[in-house]
Amino acid sequence: MTAVEDRYGRRIDYLRISVTDKCNLRCFYCMPEEGIPSKHHLEILRFEEILRFVRVAAGLGVRKVRITGGEPLARRGIVDFVAELAAIPGISEVAMTTNGTLLKECARSLKQAGLHRVNISLDTLDRDKFHRITRRGRLEDVWAGIETALESGLTPVKLNTVLMRGVNGDEVLEFARMTVRRPLHVRFIELMPIGESDASWSDSFLPVSRVREAIEGEMHLVPVAGKMGNGPAEYYQVPGAQGTVGFISAISNHFCSACNRLRLTADGRLRPCLQDRLEVDVRDALRHGEEDEPVRQAIVQALCFKPGRHHMTDGWQGQERLMSDIGG
Repeated sequence: MTAVEDRYGRRIDYLRISVTDKCNLRCFYCMPEEGIPSKHHLEILRFEEILRFVRVAAGLGVRKVRITGGEPLARRGIVDFVAELAAIPGISEVAMTTNGTLLKECARSLKQAGLHRVNISLDTLDRDKFHRITRRGRLEDVWAGIETALESGLTPVKLNTVLMRGVNGDEVLEFARMTVRRPLHVRFIELMPIGESDASWSDSFLPVSRVREAIEGEMHLVPVAGKMGNGPAEYYQVPGAQGTVGFISAISNHFCSACNRLRLTADGRLRPCLQDRLEVDVRDALRHGEEDEPVRQAIVQALCFKPGRHHMTDGWQGQERLMSDIGG
């Protein structure tokens, strides 16, 4: 079945699944230092329930799935889950977004299970700054995960770098140079108001246009032909480079007209838009009854609720969840 469309004519074929609300880091733009209250395990969808949901979604045209968290590798049984997910008829691609700290131990197993690609969050190349941003964790562990992902054949390996003025803006050239000598694909992402106060967010905001200008002042970038992945990044490459440089302008030049995704939270809420607080409960449909039709109707309802665009510049007012509780 071809992908269904929402009321704005956008083809929805991409599902992001948060498998846990827990994370072993505390990045200051994402989560409070003390963390967030953990949900009771009965509130979190079982892997069997997620797999059932994906089977129904695949019947409606979902073809690509990305596993997120929290930190997805912190959930026990994740490798077996990936294998079952990859085996669902109609699912052509399974990807994961991770902070990379636990990736070294399981990258090869994930590849063998059917994981195609991985995105690794990395906001700095400086060891001390990494610890300040994440409030814990070691940069060496992330690099070990990156190296193992490359060796395992997870491709492409993308690095997600959230831009923050006064924090990592001075490192953008170093990130870009890294793509010349390594098959790494760096994506510079504009900071979003995902729980921080409006004042602290705006003070730290760094538009990708300024970053691109800084890089082009030192290096020649040419557009990459074709589409790389399922997201909104615009990709460029230094001629002869092994990797690419991508720019995601979530705030300064939103890309909502091409949005092709839904998000399933770890506690079983289907979220049509990252920023919009409207959610559709699918946990009850999955836990009460054997019929798939209520699950299907919940997905169709979420498509009807999908807004034309986000309004992140208005802030995160009225939100009960932080990004770590939604799943990126």
